[in-house]
Amino acid sequence: MELLTTNNVWMMICTALVFFMHLGFSFLEIGLTRQKNTVNILFKNFFVITMGLLVYALGGFNLMYPGEFNGFFGFAGFGLDSAAAADLTYNEGYTYWTDFLFQGMFAATAATIVSGAVAERIKLGSFMLFALLYVGIVYPIVGSWKWGGGFLDGWGFYDFAGSTLVHSVGGWAAMVVIYFLGARIGKYGKDGKPQALPGHNLPIAAAGVLILWLGWFGFNGGSVLSADPALTSLTLVTTCLAAAAGGIGAATFALARYKNFDLTMFMNGVLGGLVGITAGADQMGPTDAIIIGLIAGIIVVLAISFMDKVKLDDPVGAVAVHLFCGMWGTLAVGLFGALKGFDQFMVQLAGVGLVGAFCVISTLILVLIVKAVAGLRVSEEEELKGLDSSEHGMDAYADFRLNQH
Repeated sequence: MELLTTNNVWMMICTALVFFMHLGFSFLEIGLTRQKNTVNILFKNFFVITMGLLVYALGGFNLMYPGEFNGFFGFAGFGLDSAAAADLTYNEGYTYWTDFLFQGMFAATAATIVSGAVAERIKLGSFMLFALLYVGIVYPIVGSWKWGGGFLDGWGFYDFAGSTLVHSVGGWAAMVVIYFLGARIGKYGKDGKPQALPGHNLPIAAAGVLILWLGWFGFNGGSVLSADPALTSLTLVTTCLAAAAGGIGAATFALARYKNFDLTMFMNGVLGGLVGITAGADQMGPTDAIIIGLIAGIIVVLAISFMDKVKLDDPVGAVAVHLFCGMWGTLAVGLFGALKGFDQFMVQLAGVGLVGAFCVISTLILVLIVKAVAGLRVSEEEELKGLDSSEHGMDAYADFRLNQH
């Protein structure tokens, strides 16, 4: 009982840290976008966590952890299981309620990734409908393939805390929705070259990144699923080293490429390092973690450049961080650490490909449904005016109208 209590307390602390990440996402998205869309972004982030928890309780948890099933799809029924919750032998590490709450915090993250990528031009109602369907159906089905004991788990696919099952699931959706939405007005000139649409508050964005880094102590540390001193401490060390290396890698590579010290690249590099280590944080040594993080930082810079070349407008760099570094981190499990080897790499590659195909097809279907029901993009007039005014009828800052030019 004493061990159960210790493990359970650790898991609840990690749950709180993952919840805190939603403030980090909010700050990051606000800071890297324009002032006139601040309320809209805050509203979406509040919706994602509130809706995500409710949908996960109603059916998502039992879709992701269905018990015995065919390995592709299963469902243990609607609602939470009070009988299972009363059984303290449910899990050696923590209680049923803690299990649900920890996993529920993860579920909303996939939709939050989409929120930042589609900022400043998507209809609020359309985003809400898409997020509801994606978090309620797509995310838990993919999660069941590995964490629920499905076919990827049977193959030996490894994703410790969600480089693929959380981050790339959100990243694939973000990229598809961006494609259908189109770029923000003024983002690309007549010559096709990207134009700067600078965010309005870099200090807030920086605070968001540091909060996310702190939250990753829960994201990865909690994924040990116990308070095991050796595994939790190793996981936190590899997580932090990868984050640090990701920031340095991105800042240095951006300096060499663009001849300036780019803060936004530095910040996204830290996040890229965190996403990159998430698949194998418990399997890596310190040197492996640094290498994975450095490469993730370089990938962030290259991926942001690629997104601009193909005219996919992502205001916060969410696709570069979560999709590209999520894929890299998953593949890195087969290249570094305790599990490295050709066979493991091929399993990791197959998992990345299958999850990507499923997410792209699912997102395509959901986007077409949402577009038919409600449309996707606000009008040109609403976009230029700002979504705070057109969608919410309020401003984030009391003196906004006085200072607007």
